[in-house]
Amino acid sequence: MSKAQRLSEKWFRLVLWIIAVVFAGFLIGLGGTLMKNLPLVEESLHSEDFIDRPAAEQAHQAIEQQRRLAQEIRDAQDQAQLKLEVARQDSLSARDSLNAWLASRQATQQSSRDAELLQRTAALEKLKIAERAAHAAVEAEQQRLLDAQQSEARAQNRLQELEQQAWERLQGELQRQELRVFLYRLALTLPFLVVAGWLFARRRKSPWWPFVWGFIFFALFVFFVELVPYLPSYGGYVRHAVGILITVLVGRQAIVALNRYLERQRQAEARPDAERRQELSYDTALARLAKKVCPGCERAVELDNPQIDYCPHCGIGLFDHCGQCQQRKSAFARFCHACGTPAARP
Repeated sequence: MSKAQRLSEKWFRLVLWIIAVVFAGFLIGLGGTLMKNLPLVEESLHSEDFIDRPAAEQAHQAIEQQRRLAQEIRDAQDQAQLKLEVARQDSLSARDSLNAWLASRQATQQSSRDAELLQRTAALEKLKIAERAAHAAVEAEQQRLLDAQQSEARAQNRLQELEQQAWERLQGELQRQELRVFLYRLALTLPFLVVAGWLFARRRKSPWWPFVWGFIFFALFVFFVELVPYLPSYGGYVRHAVGILITVLVGRQAIVALNRYLERQRQAEARPDAERRQELSYDTALARLAKKVCPGCERAVELDNPQIDYCPHCGIGLFDHCGQCQQRKSAFARFCHACGTPAARP
């Protein structure tokens, strides 16, 4: 705050700045609520929305069918395995019985028992045939189970391919949705930023400046906090392009403003001292003097040096003498600090 301001004026300005901040806070709260609800204008997307439903349903049915078939085959395989075990036990028992019978026959040497030998041998051969048939049945069920498992694996692979394609489509649509939401945000925030720029250029010193600055704070917050962090990346192209555009616009405006300022300063420095002094407001002059710069050209000046009465850069008078008491005083002071005599106006 300027040292030339009255104490009450300082407090009033502090209160007005608080009003500006509070006003900006309420606007930011309202804008934040609106920004949070923006994604609701778009539908919530899932990978199921982009999958080939007929093909996926066919794959699901094939998987379920092969699983049921595999379970049936396992049940049949268990039955075949049980039959194989029974056939093995029957064949083993018949072989043990034949071996015992052959040992008895060899001990007795009874040739009349040859017919019985042939019968026992034929019966054993039938049991062997039944065992081999049971084993073949088990192998057949194993082959069927393998075929069902391979068919299920192929259906699973097909379903995974469909889900991968759906996921890729979902990612592409999510990027497009993100871009649309960003454009919604931009459509809402950009007008605020434009209005804030116009207010800053035209109304920041108006009597309603607390509301002007409150809206400016709100617009800057919405743009740089609510919008910029949600810039779609796409490899950084959008973010960098926006950064370049903002930099060019701000840089151009700064260069134009600087050139205009320097031109105004050159024109001002070329005018007479009295005319330049009339254009300087009292508060502006005192504020610049408090910073130890020339009120006319804003260059640094040794104001503490009693030998310097004029700016060595632009020639404007900085100190003069009171017409009543001849005390050296600031040329911009309205009254003499020594005797209180009003300063002569140029």
